[in-house]
Amino acid sequence: QVQLVESGGGLVQPGGSLRLSCAASGRTLYNYHWSWFRQTPGKEREFVASISWSSTLRDFGAFVQGRFSISRDNAKNTVHLQMDSLEPGDTAVYYCAVGQLLGTSPHNYDFWGQGIQVTVSS
Repeated sequence: QVQLVESGGGLVQPGGSLRLSCAASGRTLYNYHWSWFRQTPGKEREFVASISWSSTLRDFGAFVQGRFSISRDNAKNTVHLQMDSLEPGDTAVYYCAVGQLLGTSPHNYDFWGQGIQVTVSS
């Protein structure tokens, strides 16, 4: 079994930055793909970003528009989401996930973190 724990969320002003991290334990995830999703009340989980096991493929949701970047450290079993130029519309609970099928659907991912709140407000 894999446990994922997100960190780095919180309150930030519009235009600010946050760096989310997700640490995995329980299994080496060298050949797994990582992703981030987000969700607001009453809405479906939305794809934010993904990175392939080799870090050669990265994908982002259309709303990102160059503001976010994703990276991973296989030696430490961690993934990071750098979020810049944050907007109030980015307010959501952010989830990290891992799986063996790379893609934008939540169904591609097998293990999920508990989620972390990101609030963008002045």
